[in-house]
Amino acid sequence: MSQWFGHPGEDRAPTVAEIDLSVGGRYRIAFEGANGEMNEVSGVYQEVELHSRLVFTWAWQSTPERVSRVSVTLAAVDGGAGTEMHFVHDRFFDAQAATNHERGWQPAFEALGAFLQRKPQEA
Repeated sequence: MSQWFGHPGEDRAPTVAEIDLSVGGRYRIAFEGANGEMNEVSGVYQEVELHSRLVFTWAWQSTPERVSRVSVTLAAVDGGAGTEMHFVHDRFFDAQAATNHERGWQPAFEALGAFLQRKPQEA
């Protein structure tokens, strides 16, 4: 996670990544934002299906009352030669929160794509 989440190309990879990947387990991720301010997000895993699905809550430390939900589903494609990810982040406090999160996820997905394209010895 530290190689793609946050903005690793800008030396802003997570400084904390605590994950209890089980139903009812918690996670906490902290990283430095573009403005130099520390950001922290945490939540609880609601669904954990090995190699296929994760559903978890998402709340920033600065606005803990604004709990949203992330659902990630993975499916094999091309006879198992690849994987397709379906990502939904919903239940936002308001439309601005949805826009802000979309803007934040975009560079993370670009970094994840680059990370997944690396050869194993580069990772």
